[in-house]
Amino acid sequence: MMQRLVDNAIAVTKESVKTFTYESLNNIVRFINGVSALLLALLPGKANILEGIHGWELRPTFRGPRFPRWMENGVSSFNQLIHELSVDSDTDGSSLDYEEEYSDDDMSPSSPCSQSSRLSRSSSTPRKKTGWMWISYVFYWILLPARFLLGLPAILYRSGGTTAPGSNQLKHRSSSLNKVQFLKDHIVQRTTDRRRGVIEDLHLAIEIFIEAVFDVVHKAAHFVLHPFVALRTLFGLFSSNSNREDAYDDASEATVPTATLGDDDAAPTERNTSFQALNTDARTCQDVITELGYPYEAIHVVTSDGYVLLLERIPRRDSRKAVYLQHGILDSSMGWVSNGVVGSPAFAAYDQGYDVFLGNFRGLVSREHIDKSISSRQYWHYSINEHGTQDIPAMIEKIHQVKTAELKLSQPDIEEETNGDQPYKLCAVCHSLGGAAILMYVVTQRIEEKPHRLSRLVLLSPAGFHEDSSFMFSVVQYSFLLLAPLLQPLVPGIYIPTRFFRMLLNKLARDFHNYPAVGGLVQTLMSYFVGGDSSNWVGVLGIPHYNMNDMPGVSFQVALHLAQMKRAKRFRMFDYGKSGNIKFYGSPEPLDLGEYYGLIDIPVDLVAGRKDKVIRPSMVKKHYKVMKNLGVNVSYNEFEYAHLDFTFSHREELLAYVMSRCLLVEPPSKQSSPKGLKLKKKGQQVNS
Repeated sequence: MMQRLVDNAIAVTKESVKTFTYESLNNIVRFINGVSALLLALLPGKANILEGIHGWELRPTFRGPRFPRWMENGVSSFNQLIHELSVDSDTDGSSLDYEEEYSDDDMSPSSPCSQSSRLSRSSSTPRKKTGWMWISYVFYWILLPARFLLGLPAILYRSGGTTAPGSNQLKHRSSSLNKVQFLKDHIVQRTTDRRRGVIEDLHLAIEIFIEAVFDVVHKAAHFVLHPFVALRTLFGLFSSNSNREDAYDDASEATVPTATLGDDDAAPTERNTSFQALNTDARTCQDVITELGYPYEAIHVVTSDGYVLLLERIPRRDSRKAVYLQHGILDSSMGWVSNGVVGSPAFAAYDQGYDVFLGNFRGLVSREHIDKSISSRQYWHYSINEHGTQDIPAMIEKIHQVKTAELKLSQPDIEEETNGDQPYKLCAVCHSLGGAAILMYVVTQRIEEKPHRLSRLVLLSPAGFHEDSSFMFSVVQYSFLLLAPLLQPLVPGIYIPTRFFRMLLNKLARDFHNYPAVGGLVQTLMSYFVGGDSSNWVGVLGIPHYNMNDMPGVSFQVALHLAQMKRAKRFRMFDYGKSGNIKFYGSPEPLDLGEYYGLIDIPVDLVAGRKDKVIRPSMVKKHYKVMKNLGVNVSYNEFEYAHLDFTFSHREELLAYVMSRCLLVEPPSKQSSPKGLKLKKKGQQVNS
């Protein structure tokens, strides 16, 4: 009777504390959202700035069709359904429908941890949750910031390992880990199967903390009312303490055989599995492509200066038409697939029969390089020159090698048909900085009398000319030029260096989506910074390539190079100073690429956005006028887009236009290069 009274009192108190804390937190969040709404109402010009973030564009999504659980391998099988039901019948029935509960509101597909949790749920039997498990789980959350900032190992929660038959210690360890895993699944995955924001994490942490505290209070009251049970429990804890420590030391992480589509060796490899308690979206471009049912291949390319680039592919190996997609600044190949099957240029090209290649510039915080010990200062020491004369040449040459070998293998008579020319046509579609880099590539290849392998260029808001820009960009330009000697040794690259702060940005992006006024305020401030551009900046922050594991960055010299172009009012290569320019270019001034536009021997299609305030239409028109005056086969078109709309928004008319341009590929004409001018790579002498 006394035990029941105490239990009821503790239960009522616990629910009261939960309600009070939840309402307090909700009131704080409402207050923040209200203040943001007030500030948003007071800011001038918000109507134009916020145009384009309403409706579905505020919540970009990459989710593919969600199959029933018995169809997740792509095959409908009634036997598999029966097997799933028989397995799930042994588990806790309260956790079966967590996916269906949140399917309506979930704007992004389930994170990888949700899939692994299903496996663990079906292979472990739920057991009664103990107070020690609750306490250790609370410690895990309390020490979570320290785990990221100080690199403390997550000793309490390693993923479960396989146990050897006959080993009591490992069996005990496996039993403990099953309890821990079930607790994680029940609390975290039952709560949500999608990426969580900071506020959602705070809600979850409060619930866990309250549950843990009252579970301890409940057990303490139980021990007071039943002292003999308390003594027996304490004796059992002390006697088994040494066995538990040994089991923790000897246990190893589980490994799962995996194979990546497109690898040369498709044999399964070993991958360590661990529970992603932070529940962030760390999917890659490969994950998005394969989730939607498209083939995928990863090709690692090494540049002549040692950078390792990832050239991704949606392969059509027997196709004689290919398209190369190159992203812009602070972006990656993810931008070309970010709108799913319907609105992504990469999928549209593949559906039109193209062999699709997705380029990635150097500039990730993972710092992929053949020199594994390369320092941050050395890695980030590059400008746009290296994008145009190192990255793109390496990737396009790799495309040429791959396509030539595959087509000769599948079509042995192809060499006779092409009379020695390359057996495929390659169209390049580039955005922003990618457009400037591809123009640099074509011009420098023609100067050096090397084949560029391209048949057509489609440039979406290309960089290069920047004198007509916003006041904020002018301030940034003069700041970079003035402070470059001081900042360059201290800040080699502009990026988020630690996993903790990348995780924080990833989670804040989710909060910006969940709370419209806060997201609108951030969107407005971002728009002010880029001169009023109405692109969906908040939506782009939530894309998976901005995650805790890796993130695009920008070299200080790339930013300085753009500032130099703006000051010079010309599209030039990097200015190393008078002595450096003589060494690299053979003249006191950097090579002016616009002067050599006449060497471009393939059609060029320029596309500008009327709402683009980052690279204004007047600057794209300048490319057009210079090319037209020098006899280039060039076209110009404008759309009602902002800067990021070319890649991150669903624009059906743009996809139709780009595809129509790519279908007009023409063979390169035979045009001689000017004699006596040789452009050398960085670090080599130039003779004119």
